[in-house]
Amino acid sequence: MSQSPQHDESRQQQESRDHDAPRAKSQAQPPTESGAPARYVKPGRLAARLNGAIGWLARRGISLAGSADLAVRGRKSGTWRRVPVNPMTFEDGRYLVSARGDSEWVRNMRAAGGGELRVGRRTRPFTAVEVPPAQTPALLRAYLRRWGWEVKAYFGEITADSSDAELLAAAPRHPVFRITES
Repeated sequence: MSQSPQHDESRQQQESRDHDAPRAKSQAQPPTESGAPARYVKPGRLAARLNGAIGWLARRGISLAGSADLAVRGRKSGTWRRVPVNPMTFEDGRYLVSARGDSEWVRNMRAAGGGELRVGRRTRPFTAVEVPPAQTPALLRAYLRRWGWEVKAYFGEITADSSDAELLAAAPRHPVFRITES
């Protein structure tokens, strides 16, 4: 069933207004499997525009500080959703870390079980498995060593120099996925 162009236009105008509206810093989510309250720090207008520019550059082959364009199917719509991410190689694998918490891409990744990473013309399909928070402190430390300057606002007082106990306490708020190219 097709919608009228007028209805599509009004929906697009509404989405545009929603996109430009001020956003709350964090959005409450249902508790995680570990029982910790899930949290998601939504990007403000400036951050959303910067993310759009970084994703646009990655799709054209320009990777800033190792960034790539992540595409994952929406868990409800089935349409591809895109967001720039910082894939990280650590020891024997590649990982994606959600600095902002239980974000849309994280929830979509849990449902889809994989996606695509793109830099320029090279698109790499992958499968993803979420790493239990108890196993992520070393990964978070490596992530913060590499991108702490970029993501420190989302980790609060946690840094690459934080103790293992502090990183373990922060782990449920920052989901990590191990990705394997398919």
